[in-house]
Amino acid sequence: MLKDGINGFCMALADSVPGVSGGTVAFIMGFYDNFIGSIDALVYGKMEEKKGALRYLLRLGLGWIIGMGMAVVLLSSLFESHIYMVSSLFLGFIAGAIPLIIMEEKESFRELGKGILFCIAGIALVAGITFANGKLGTSSMDLGGFSLGLGIRLFFIGMAAISAMFLPGISGSTLLLIFGAYIPVITAIKGVLSLQLSYIPALAFFGCGVVAGAVTVVKLIRICLEKFRTQTVYAILGMMIGSFYAIVMGPTTLKTPQAAMNVNSFQILAAIVGVLLVLGMQIIRDKRVEGNEAFVKKSKC
Repeated sequence: MLKDGINGFCMALADSVPGVSGGTVAFIMGFYDNFIGSIDALVYGKMEEKKGALRYLLRLGLGWIIGMGMAVVLLSSLFESHIYMVSSLFLGFIAGAIPLIIMEEKESFRELGKGILFCIAGIALVAGITFANGKLGTSSMDLGGFSLGLGIRLFFIGMAAISAMFLPGISGSTLLLIFGAYIPVITAIKGVLSLQLSYIPALAFFGCGVVAGAVTVVKLIRICLEKFRTQTVYAILGMMIGSFYAIVMGPTTLKTPQAAMNVNSFQILAAIVGVLLVLGMQIIRDKRVEGNEAFVKKSKC
């Protein structure tokens, strides 16, 4: 139970910040298949499968809730006051995660001709949405002043964000950042925790979008990974590469917009910490695999 709770906690820390998804953390730490399979079983499986999946997801979810609660309280102020340091950390995390995912999926990445167009499409999708968001000025979203149009928009943003959280690639928080909803959603969650009830209607629509996305996207992800794995992992790689641009432009989406990150504002030490975090997760995964293999050998003896 403790292991699953820690896994959920690590996923929440990733989901709460733009740059890396909970799916990436699950992939790096070795429980991604179990995570996706449990959600699929909970929605579409038989009763016994539903019960087992529910128990696992409750353990994972408890750690996730604790991690997200801590992150929300800290990040809303940290993201505003130390945007370049945090963004540099995100860039380092992605830079460290990309080679690990390529090594894990090396068989799929060998089929360059089959996947390169999907990689380019992934880059174009993220970069294009980021660019359009900057031109449309969507960062002024106020979740405290609810309207039906805002609710519908948040519903579809929630669907997109949770879909990205399930993928070991672009993060849901990066999509929130792209759509100009990251700071508003974080602020709204923090406001509700402080009993500012005016944020509840907007968050309710956002939450409904999250549920709708979770129910529909998991089956699609499994089908894509099973039948079109090469194309899917190349698209994931492209979205991760495109998220570099989204993070560099992240400061422009703040409540008080700041200049996009450049060479002078990039902080190398924070980026190195991001890379080390990914390597640490990989080491934890390897230790678990070694422990499981040793346990199996001992059981056979």
